[in-house]
Amino acid sequence: MGLSTKHFMSRRGFCLCCIGGAAMATNGWLTPREAFAEARGIVSLIKDSAATSPIVTHRLRNNVSVLEGSGGNVAVLTGPDGKVLIDAGIGVSRPQITNALAELGSGPVTHLINTHWHFDHADGNTWLNSVGAKIIAHENTRKHLSIVERVEDWDYNFLPHPSGGLPSEIFGAEHTLRLNGSTLGLKYYGPAHTDSDISVTFGEADIVHVADTFWNGIYPFIDYSTGGSIDGMIAASDANLAATTDNTIIIPGHGKPVSNRTELKEFRDMLIAIRDNVAALKRQGRTRDEAVAAKPTAAFDAKFGNFVIDPGFFTKLVYDGV
Repeated sequence: MGLSTKHFMSRRGFCLCCIGGAAMATNGWLTPREAFAEARGIVSLIKDSAATSPIVTHRLRNNVSVLEGSGGNVAVLTGPDGKVLIDAGIGVSRPQITNALAELGSGPVTHLINTHWHFDHADGNTWLNSVGAKIIAHENTRKHLSIVERVEDWDYNFLPHPSGGLPSEIFGAEHTLRLNGSTLGLKYYGPAHTDSDISVTFGEADIVHVADTFWNGIYPFIDYSTGGSIDGMIAASDANLAATTDNTIIIPGHGKPVSNRTELKEFRDMLIAIRDNVAALKRQGRTRDEAVAAKPTAAFDAKFGNFVIDPGFFTKLVYDGV
């Protein structure tokens, strides 16, 4: 997720009483700057919202469902091996997620796959591990979750996860699991939205969770602080298109949670067009603010510009990467 600095600055005084608790949240003390960043801002607002947001369940096929309403879209595979979750949502959504999972059957949660390290996909790791989930992720996800990690565009420092919230099984390029009669293919993109993104393919069901390499119908956040780039996002979109057919159900990280190749292609084409528009302005010597004023996203704003990443902020993200 992400929001522009102007939204952040209005939250400067948010939850200052929490600084002490934030500072003690790890085994050691944080600096005052780290503690202040942990205790304020849009991340806190998103968590507050998730605490009360309902979870909507979308049943797909072959015992695969999607839970919408807590951070990124969460996929669930049910069966005799227990529930397998793709992403963990936000920790404060535990009561709603627990109820939604119960409606999918009585089996326990046995496996959790993190698609990348961001809090809206991994904040629920600790509680899910506490009820029995083995956490699997790319090696860079474990790295980022193990340290105080700063996202500059959010002006925010994330605390390390406790040991129970860290992936216990990691991989580099690819990994395969056989669970509930399904072949799960985990594949690393290389740097894209971050440097830790993976896709998860349910082979027999022809369903793929592409996480935050695809934001369905909205401008995406690109985390340059941990290896993301506009070119990486485009490369990931190309890889997703090459790996799918018109029959494939595609689960995006954000936006309408049940998608397809047509919507993915529209997203990819938007990224390319805006990248090229912004690159042309930068070659002309335009500053970032001048590039924003030129409205290089205008042709796409009605479709993609109605979420937290507004046209101006997305232009700034693209400008930094061209």
